[in-house]
Amino acid sequence: MRRQTWMHLLAFLLWLIGGGILVNNLLAPSVATAAETQPAPLAEEVQRLVQEVTPHVVQWRREIHAYPELGNREERTGQFVAQTLGQLGVDELRTGVAHHGVVALVRGKGPGPVIALRADMDALPVQEETGLPFASRIPGRMHACGHDAHTAMLLGAAAVLVRLRDQFPGAVKFIFQPAEEGTPPGEEGGAKLMIAQGVLENPKVDAIFGMHVNVDLPTGKIGYRPGSLMAAVDRFRVAIVGKQSHAAMPWAGIDPIVTASHVITAVQTIASRTIDAREPIVVSFGIIRGGEAWNIIPQRVELEGTIRTHNPQVRKTANEAFRRIVTEVSAAFGATAEIEMHDYGPAVWNDPKLLEFLKPALAQAVGAENLVELQPVMGGEDFAHYAQKVPGLYVYVGARNESIGAIYPVHTPQFRLDEAALPIGVKTHCLVALRFLFESQGTLAEGQK
Repeated sequence: MRRQTWMHLLAFLLWLIGGGILVNNLLAPSVATAAETQPAPLAEEVQRLVQEVTPHVVQWRREIHAYPELGNREERTGQFVAQTLGQLGVDELRTGVAHHGVVALVRGKGPGPVIALRADMDALPVQEETGLPFASRIPGRMHACGHDAHTAMLLGAAAVLVRLRDQFPGAVKFIFQPAEEGTPPGEEGGAKLMIAQGVLENPKVDAIFGMHVNVDLPTGKIGYRPGSLMAAVDRFRVAIVGKQSHAAMPWAGIDPIVTASHVITAVQTIASRTIDAREPIVVSFGIIRGGEAWNIIPQRVELEGTIRTHNPQVRKTANEAFRRIVTEVSAAFGATAEIEMHDYGPAVWNDPKLLEFLKPALAQAVGAENLVELQPVMGGEDFAHYAQKVPGLYVYVGARNESIGAIYPVHTPQFRLDEAALPIGVKTHCLVALRFLFESQGTLAEGQK
């Protein structure tokens, strides 16, 4: 009887081991050997180093915040980043990428996968109204979207991982990108130009990770979403051309202002009557420009705005409907429409398999109870271009703190963030990178869409 009991116990243990291996293979088919698994004490060392570097991260963020620079004009910021990385002792440093971008590499102790960590550096044409002691010193410019924090957090991650490079395999590539908010007319830049200039090569990147501060989430939370997180962004410019006349004789002309008002109303039916109501879509006008005098009906009115979608087919349908409605409504009033569509970028796609693989690192950074699954976000991010080339993951790091007024939306003059989010961002970068380097062989989820 005792022998049978032992045999049953042995059989159970073998089944348990076999089942564990099976589950491991299903969830992470590229898991490394036990010898390559991330040592538990390393996470404690990350925490210690993050605490050590945090005062510098805060100082870096404030320095960058005080001297904001617009897209493709981030010369001072790029120089600051490169100088800081050089002082930290990265293994390779490349400057002048996509105008003022900076790319650094930290190599581990041996061969292994390569993960890229990315931050954006540009500011916005906004007049700051925060009253902070380190507020923008450049009139009409402001880091109103948190890119100063993103850059500082990634510098902090570099400071930590440089000191740990003898303890991990593979390599970490740090990408500091200009012009995420867009480029001046007629110029190239941003993620697309960074990719064209080889930031995902030499060494080849196996996955990429990025983050954005978010004042809708309390400090200490991380927001994520598998699949489409942020919207594809199309920017439109429309010129409605009529015939100028005296305001007292409207019948003698073709009124582009009246025509434009009907166009604006009509295109709202794209969301309400053309697209499935269960699909996220936004059609918004941001600029209406027309007329020079109160008593003249002008010849031309210009409209600018954006269409935001998550589903590629919805994007295609919405763009086709927009062109058709604008053209035909204008024609109905005797006017003509000149339409320009500009593709800012596709939806930010979080590779579901990569997300599940890296989710334990996110939980390690803030606690599993502080991970929040988000609804689709209608804002856009050109991180999407990287995620079309290699598996990508993009998350939101909470930075809301009502007690200090960190409650105002991005792209507003009052925007501010809770600097307590900075060490969380640094820690998240580091833990994500280490998990990928120790437990992946760089073959996760080759096809994400």
